[in-house]
Amino acid sequence: MVSLTRGANTPIDAGPLTVVVSGAQPGMVDVMAFQLAGNHKTRNDNDFVFFNQPTSPEGAVALSGATTLSIDLSRIPADIDTIAIAVACDEGFAAGLSSLPGLGAAISGSGVTVDLPAGGLTTERAAVLGEVYRRNGQWKVRNVSAGWDRGFADLVREHGVSVDDEPATPEPTTTEPAVRSVAGEEKLSLEKRQRLDMRKREVHKVLLTKNAAGVRARVIIVIDKTGSMAKQYSKKVIHRVVERMLAVATQIDDDGQLEPYMYAKSYLRVPDISVGNIESWTEEYLHIYGKHGGFDYASIGAINDELPIMNEILSSVTPGHPVLVLFFTDGGFRQKRPISELMRTASSAPVFWQFVGIGKANYGLLEQLDEMDGRVVDNAGFFALDDIDKVSDDELYQRLLSEFPDWLRAAKAAGILT
Repeated sequence: MVSLTRGANTPIDAGPLTVVVSGAQPGMVDVMAFQLAGNHKTRNDNDFVFFNQPTSPEGAVALSGATTLSIDLSRIPADIDTIAIAVACDEGFAAGLSSLPGLGAAISGSGVTVDLPAGGLTTERAAVLGEVYRRNGQWKVRNVSAGWDRGFADLVREHGVSVDDEPATPEPTTTEPAVRSVAGEEKLSLEKRQRLDMRKREVHKVLLTKNAAGVRARVIIVIDKTGSMAKQYSKKVIHRVVERMLAVATQIDDDGQLEPYMYAKSYLRVPDISVGNIESWTEEYLHIYGKHGGFDYASIGAINDELPIMNEILSSVTPGHPVLVLFFTDGGFRQKRPISELMRTASSAPVFWQFVGIGKANYGLLEQLDEMDGRVVDNAGFFALDDIDKVSDDELYQRLLSEFPDWLRAAKAAGILT
C-alpha cells in the first residue's frame, strides 16, 4: 500500500479503480465524485455523481455503494482530466468532518492500493479527499484534503454544478483562495518553512492582485547550461534562482513542483524539483560539466541553441491546458529569424514564455518580444535579473508574473485555452 500525505501524489495505471471512503457513515456524510475538464469544472451537471445521479453519462464513474465508487479510467472522456472524490456532511449531522475518525479514501487498481488519509481539516463540512488526474498522458492520484466550511452547496458550486437551494445565510461578496500548501513543507525546519511561507504569500499576492489566484498551470523551468553561465553556477546564483522559483510552482502547478530542463545545444529533462528535495536537487543537477544523477551533461554541448528545447516543450503540451515556462538564460539567441517564426507559430499554443536574463549581457531578441508582430496573442515576456540577491521577493514575483494572468485571459478569449 502507498500512503499519501496531504498534497502528495503518485502515478497509477490506467484501468478499473475501486474507491472506498472510510469514516463516512451513511446518514451522516455523503460520498460523491465530479468529472472535471481542464478548467477544473464539470462540463455540465451530468458530470456530478452522487446518490440522486449514481453514474456519469458514459458510465466511467459510478457510486457503487453508500461509501464506494468505481472508476474506469479507460472510459473517461478525452476532455475530462480529473475525477475529484468528495464528501459532504448531511444537514442533520451537526459536527464537521474533523470529528470523523479515520476519514479518508483508499483507491485500488492493478494490484496497488493508494491510501489518502484526510489531513489538516478543522471546521469544514465538505471536502475533496483526493483526485485521480491525467498529467502528460499519465494518470496520477493526489491527496487533496481541502474543504469548505459551509458544506455541500459551496463544494458543488466550486466544481461548476448549479445549486437550486441557496443557503439562508448571505453570500460573501468576495472569496479569496488561500495560500496553497504542498507536500514536504511539514518536514522543513522552522526557518526554511518561514522563508518559503513568505515567498508563497508574495506569489499569492501578485496573483490575487491580477485576479488569477487559484489558477492551475503546468510550470516548467528551463535553465541555461552553456559555458558563458559558468560564473552564475560557481557563485551559486542559479541555485538561488531555482529556490525562489519553487514558490511559484507551489501556488500554480498541479503538483506544486517545478518541471526542469537543462539546455545548451540540446537539452536534458531532469527529475522534478519539489519542496522536499530542493537542496539535494540543486547540489546534484546545477552544473555545467560532468555526469550528474546519471545524466551526461557533455551530451547536450556547451553552446546555446534554443530551438530544440522550445520545440520539445511545444510538442508536449495538452491542448487547452495552460503552461508557464520560466526560461533563464544569459542571452545569445543567435537564430533570431527561426526563433521569431517559432514564437509567432507558438502564439496559438497554450504556452506563455517568461524569459529572464541572468547576468549582465546583451539579450538582443529577448528585449524585442513585446514588439513582435504576427502573433495570435502576446505569448512572452522578458526582464533582466542582473543580480537576484538585490531584488526583493515582492519585486521579483511582480516582474515574473505580471504578464502571465493577462495572457491567460487573452488566450481564453482567443479559444487557445479551455
